[in-house]
Amino acid sequence: MKIRAQISILLFALAVNGQNDTLGLSSGYTSLSTANFDIKLVKDSQILASLKPTGNDFDFLPFDDITYRAANGQYHNGDITFRYRTSGATKWVSADSSTARKQVKSAKTGGLAAADLSPTLPSNSPIRVIRSWSDVDGDLGLAFTLTNTGKQNLEIGSLGFPTEFNSIFTNRAAEDMAAKCSLTDPYIGMDAGYLQVTPTSGTGAALIVTPLVNTSTPLEAWRNLDESSTAPLYYGSQTFEGFYEWQTHSKAYAENEWSGVTPWNDPSSKTLKSGESVTYGLRFSIVKDGIRGIQKAVQSTNTPVTIGIPGYVVPVDLTAKLYVFHGTISKVVSDKNAFKISQDSEDTLSLTPTGSIWGRTKVTITYADGKVQTVHYFITDSAPTVISKLGEFSTTSMWFDDTSDPFGRAPSVITWDHSVGAQVLQDPRVWISGLSDEGGVIYLATAMKQFGLSNAAEIAKLENFAQDVLSETIQNPDFTVRKSIFFYEPDLVPGYEYDQSIDWGNWWSWNKDASYATDRAYDYIHVIGAYWALYRAGRADESVLRVNDWQWYLGQAYNTTITCFATDSDGNGLIGYSRLGLMGETVVGELLADLQREGWTGEADAVEAAMKLRADAWDTEAVPYGSEMAWDSTGQEGIYYWSNYFNLASTATKTINSIIGYMPTVSHWGWNGNARRYWDFIYGGKLERIERMIHHYGSGLNALPLLSQFRQTPNDAYLLRVGYGGITGPLSNIRQDGSMYNAFHSFPDTLRGDDYSGDYGPNFLGMMIGSSVYVVHDPDVGLVTYGGNMDVSGNSVTVQPRDAVRRRVYVAQLGVYVTISVGQIEEFSFDTSDLTSLKLRVVPGPAKASSTVVWVETPGTSDKYAVSGKAETQRGGSLIKLDSAGVDVIVSKA
Repeated sequence: MKIRAQISILLFALAVNGQNDTLGLSSGYTSLSTANFDIKLVKDSQILASLKPTGNDFDFLPFDDITYRAANGQYHNGDITFRYRTSGATKWVSADSSTARKQVKSAKTGGLAAADLSPTLPSNSPIRVIRSWSDVDGDLGLAFTLTNTGKQNLEIGSLGFPTEFNSIFTNRAAEDMAAKCSLTDPYIGMDAGYLQVTPTSGTGAALIVTPLVNTSTPLEAWRNLDESSTAPLYYGSQTFEGFYEWQTHSKAYAENEWSGVTPWNDPSSKTLKSGESVTYGLRFSIVKDGIRGIQKAVQSTNTPVTIGIPGYVVPVDLTAKLYVFHGTISKVVSDKNAFKISQDSEDTLSLTPTGSIWGRTKVTITYADGKVQTVHYFITDSAPTVISKLGEFSTTSMWFDDTSDPFGRAPSVITWDHSVGAQVLQDPRVWISGLSDEGGVIYLATAMKQFGLSNAAEIAKLENFAQDVLSETIQNPDFTVRKSIFFYEPDLVPGYEYDQSIDWGNWWSWNKDASYATDRAYDYIHVIGAYWALYRAGRADESVLRVNDWQWYLGQAYNTTITCFATDSDGNGLIGYSRLGLMGETVVGELLADLQREGWTGEADAVEAAMKLRADAWDTEAVPYGSEMAWDSTGQEGIYYWSNYFNLASTATKTINSIIGYMPTVSHWGWNGNARRYWDFIYGGKLERIERMIHHYGSGLNALPLLSQFRQTPNDAYLLRVGYGGITGPLSNIRQDGSMYNAFHSFPDTLRGDDYSGDYGPNFLGMMIGSSVYVVHDPDVGLVTYGGNMDVSGNSVTVQPRDAVRRRVYVAQLGVYVTISVGQIEEFSFDTSDLTSLKLRVVPGPAKASSTVVWVETPGTSDKYAVSGKAETQRGGSLIKLDSAGVDVIVSKA
């Protein structure tokens, strides 16, 4: 099979070179250099073929695949797309330098290379385009000068610059992907907009693309580019997401393909008088300091930079800070008065939600030098209100209680379709209606909500689900977990009416045997998480459990874990994928901690031994992030957890680097802390397409390793910026009515949440496990708080938590991490001149807890801290009695 595949690829390459080489590869390349880059241009077309840091073999472009990308309609850096119309006309005329390529005409501009693109643009176009490549202080400049050669004024309604970087994973081994590939993320921030291109390894130099100096080239929109999906690269597939273009004008699309959609930025156009010219351009710059140096590198190009604390998803009861790194601010405007804005200092803004807006909004900053920046926010209800609404909606509207259902799905929380306001009881992807796989386990979110904010009525329903469906139908008596309990096999369910408008002929319309298979370890984690959440809710308040006691739920979680990770005598996993990192498996770490706290020593030892086998195996692998997919961002969370747990520092560090390679921080709620995912709308969404997903479960889960690592290395504020963006991202996936969606559609023709609740459950799990308040002295902006409102009076620092759970506090100056088992931390304080103690005000909270257990960890210091005063030891912590007014808890250096 390998030989046959290689012959196929060779024949395809020959076909490209012989018949489809419209790019001009047969004429060779022009090699150029600047102080920072080694460059190759294709001679005939002058498009950028290779871009390497000087003296480095790493190529940011897919030069090794260029023979498969030499046909018409395939985009490269140096291409241009635009739409125009004459004054008074209504229809736009399109032009695209990639559509029908011909050899361009060399031109003289004094730079590295230049060309008149007229031959490769429509012959009747009244716009002449001169493209030039230049050396810009050692960086690479790309400029386009557009001239109206006609007699009438022209309106340019769209202007785009395609980008191509090496995100092609097709036909690459994992080691090759880590060594050769990179990922591109935009900041769609107008004059402050830029692209960051980061190696998938997370190490080495990064690349940024910013507006070229002395041009006005705002990043107004980020448009996905259509190409044919042919062998051997398969554009727009799970191994090749596809490419996008930097759009400076987008009015023509906003009026047509994107009509009815609210764009990220106001659409613009440009009018060119007869004979008038205008120049646009981009600058490619190396970030020698790597990913952590991106924002400073952007700033060095005279592009405005902002840093938002705690990020850009802002609950209505929290005041956010925005730190500005540019010249003088002339004006700041909040769309529809979404924020009350105060300027604390020349470069610091405070943004307090007014309550007038829920959802997407933006702040527009105009600078004295004329540059305009947009910072994109998402305002939610208070975080506890948001998760309370999820709990209510999922146990009412989404509650399926038809006990005549032949598949045994009642009672349960089942997938929701927002577009029709109904439960999804049938879908050809049977797991979506079958309460399993990520796309069908929305019950996991409802269960995890009880861990974060318990509700007796909701728990009562979930107990019935756990007893009658989870343990009896989703699971077998031996604790194995079925892949779906809904299936397509009409002969086995006589009388059940399958929807005949659905195409049941797809591979994923499993019959009963395929649905009842138990060979997918990913599905076991959801079950473990649900049992564990109910254990923790019941352990905090045993009165809420009426069907089973907390020991039963803890035992169910333990037995499911052992079944999932069991091996044969040779150490091979009995359950498929169980040797890989599994999304959400941090909850197994939480389970292990609770087994140890409860004194279930034998059970804890068994779980620990099972995890050690896996961690030791990962420690021998160069790239251990395997998955059922060719490339994935789901294995890293589990791999980091256990590598860190067993002090396998090299693998833990490598994993953190991998995560920051695909998880950016920019001044936009959608991309800040958004781990790269682009294929799961196919498996869990209603709108099925390959598309960069905004805050899919990668956000909440990949945030967990970053936040954990930050607590151990509190001087690395970059980890906190990215991680906190990820841990708050899931809040934006919950609508005002409490319904939820698996991810937000980023393509500019949609820009909304998917209609299916889909695989939101693991995302919510991440947020519940990782939600916390962080206080840190950031080297760039000073003393700040993530997830709380901070007041500083002299040396006294007081913080009111505003996160979702309000049970965890980390103070970087002390290196102390405090967690309570139930109730809420209403406020905490410390003295910066005497870092020996931390005072917390703990209240019963909505659950009306009568007592709580306080756990004190010191991951960021070698000093020892403990709860002061006399307190009973329970479950490895200090038992604190609560009253209605709350109590003060002092954590002091021992």
